Amino acid sequence: MSLDDLDDLPLGKSSVYIDSYNPDLLRVIPRIENRLLLGIKGKPLPFKGVDIWNAYELSWLDLSGKPVVAAAEIRLPCESLNIIESKSLKLYFNSFNQTHFKDIESVLFTIQKDLSERIGEQIELKFFDENWQREFEMLSGQCLDSINSEFSEYQVNSALLKNTGDTQLINETVYSHLLKSNCPITHQPDWASVFIVYQGLPIDHESLLKYIISYRKHDEFHEQSVERIFMDILNRCKPEKLSVYARYVRRGGIDINPYRSNFDGSPQNLWQFRQ
Repeated sequence: MSLDDLDDLPLGKSSVYIDSYNPDLLRVIPRIENRLLLGIKGKPLPFKGVDIWNAYELSWLDLSGKPVVAAAEIRLPCESLNIIESKSLKLYFNSFNQTHFKDIESVLFTIQKDLSERIGEQIELKFFDENWQREFEMLSGQCLDSINSEFSEYQVNSALLKNTGDTQLINETVYSHLLKSNCPITHQPDWASVFIVYQGLPIDHESLLKYIISYRKHDEFHEQSVERIFMDILNRCKPEKLSVYARYVRRGGIDINPYRSNFDGSPQNLWQFRQ
């Protein structure tokens, strides 16, 4: 598979909205380039995980010409060569709008085939309809956002991270709703809640919150930011077990939720209050 050049992405450009099925609208971003910057070379990866995409604007025509609407959960394994560029996925889904499909299974097969071919791994896909009852959920753990301190760094700085100095190993879950980064092409803000589970020497909570806030002016795609957070905590604080899960706010009818872990690779699709 040939890898698309970033200049070929539709992000930040005017687009013609095609409403007849066209898989060539999909564009990919190679994972390898950013991983090399993080010191990740080849396989095995230092983590396992998945990118969970929830798409809320999906429609097609049945054989009678009647519209069908659905929402989709897409799981892209982190071992894939590529990620799908989000605007191109929106344009691709738009191309279903005036396309006739025999049944829902045909739509599922088509999307699964197209996305799997482009990322280089098999995706998981399921649809939700009007009977889907969604509930907001929160992981158990401690919220860091009430910590009082002085915050002045808004470009990523891994040196902010440190352990407390205590020598007793702990299991802990912490989270923050203050993660913000920016699209590296359009520079639009990407907002997220981030959940961190670790086992090992205690991580200083104030330093961790300062580190999370330091992403505020950082330009990077969702998946890349989560991998950077994982690697920085792993390298600076040396936890024995670590998982990082970011739930990003929906944009363009899609929310993207990357999960990376060195001990668990099957996260729940936990909707947060801003999604």
